[in-house]
Amino acid sequence: MTSPDAKDSDRQGKTVVTIEDLYKSYMLGRMELPVLRGLNLSFYGGEYVSIMGPSGSGKSTLLNILGCLDKPTGGRYLLGAEDISTLDDNQLSAIRGKRIGFIFQSFNLIRQLNIIENIEVAMYYQHVPKHQRRRRAIMLAERVGLADRIKHRPFELSGGQQQRVAIARALANDPLIILADEPTGNLDSQSGAEILEILNELNAQGKTIIVVTHDEQIASQTHRSIHLLDGQIDRIQSNGTGE
Repeated sequence: MTSPDAKDSDRQGKTVVTIEDLYKSYMLGRMELPVLRGLNLSFYGGEYVSIMGPSGSGKSTLLNILGCLDKPTGGRYLLGAEDISTLDDNQLSAIRGKRIGFIFQSFNLIRQLNIIENIEVAMYYQHVPKHQRRRRAIMLAERVGLADRIKHRPFELSGGQQQRVAIARALANDPLIILADEPTGNLDSQSGAEILEILNELNAQGKTIIVVTHDEQIASQTHRSIHLLDGQIDRIQSNGTGE
């Protein structure tokens, strides 16, 4: 893989995400269902953090809020220096496109587009000129080891290769943070190990990565693990994998 984006060295060690007294509830008819109950957390530039917990613990809800796919019911969410919790849907959409990279368990690639076009999608919505989109998409395809597959469509690739495309797409706009939701959940053990190696390399190059996982082996490779239980922080575990 090639060298990291130039911005990464400027982000190292800075607080990139802060959540303060964060609450999230959903209404089921007239009944309020609390999911997150007063979370306080900070994430720093260059960190690799896992979020763990049993089903219903709130980890997916937290990831959705961090990814600006959902809004908190109470509390604050700061991305960089910006209070995200006060933004409307259009503003949240703009933040998602510019500052957050997503890697999903199910890849979420567009079947009708080839590899390069899938990587370009995020840049298209940010109005990046076509020649710049194409040049960066090719570079990112090479970065994740798919230089010889750029004309293929998703259904012509293995699961591991599709996830590599998703990683390249997540990097397209040089995001402040990368959010990964069970990124190896649909992969065999060998493909999963290859994807983890790419994530480890990206973090070593300065990318800030937050991953939701139930897999202790994945979590052990991150700097720290945040364990949720019933919408609260049960414990935070240092994994001793670096600073």
